Amino acid sequence: MIIDFHTHIFPDTLAPKTIPHLAGLCGIEPASDGTLAGLKASMKNAGIDYSVVLPVVTNPSQFNSIQKFAAAINGRDGIFSFGGIHPDCEEPEEKLSYIASLGLRGVKLHPAYQSVDADDPRYVRIVNAAIREKLLVTFHAGVDIGLPDPNYSAVEMLARLLDNIDVSLQAPAHTDQGALIFAHTGGFRMWDQVEALLVGRPVYLDISFSTPYLSDEQLIRIIRSHGADKILFATDCPWSDQKDYLAHFQALPLTDEEKACILWKNGAKLLGLQ
Repeated sequence: MIIDFHTHIFPDTLAPKTIPHLAGLCGIEPASDGTLAGLKASMKNAGIDYSVVLPVVTNPSQFNSIQKFAAAINGRDGIFSFGGIHPDCEEPEEKLSYIASLGLRGVKLHPAYQSVDADDPRYVRIVNAAIREKLLVTFHAGVDIGLPDPNYSAVEMLARLLDNIDVSLQAPAHTDQGALIFAHTGGFRMWDQVEALLVGRPVYLDISFSTPYLSDEQLIRIIRSHGADKILFATDCPWSDQKDYLAHFQALPLTDEEKACILWKNGAKLLGLQ
């Protein structure tokens, strides 16, 4: 089994405009067309069994439409979708309870696209409430390649966010618990700070969109220092090619058990898969 814990798609009506726009911001050639069908085709080509879709609520007014789209695709044909919430949403506890009631496994937060610092008290409130609802929370971490300045997700901010999360919620996650996940191996283009401030702390790191920007040597060092039991395979498709990304990971000089933990065991635990 292989689980990609970080992918993006858009409704068929929005993808033809959204993907070229984002590709232009990032200066990246997308590996798929950003649709559900495109992701499924990519998974089949790469040999990936499950993909986790991470929608971003860039405006509170999008809340209902994004949960509707997420619920419609969740749990079908190897797709798990998170929901989303904006830090300016009113009554976040009620909204997170609603997301959980839809059967969505978590939420995605993206400080750059929400123009809020990662250690803002509104995010602290959302993370605490989400984990109490037994939801997973994935944060964009580090520089955003399309919106690099200001950096709303600097590793120092993420470390302060962790400092303010209820200690009782920071135990390692099981299938019936929530957990916090920092994307891009803890902080895109900030991996020295990740090693200094985040390694060993109670947070999962997904390895999406990190290679070729991060050396194999540093990636392996982070994996082993942090613990392979807290690392998730992820690509950021369509911004990385799933097949190529998986091949690169498989070629790393990690043990079979380390690879199994990262490729599927950790993700299966978080998603509640048998």
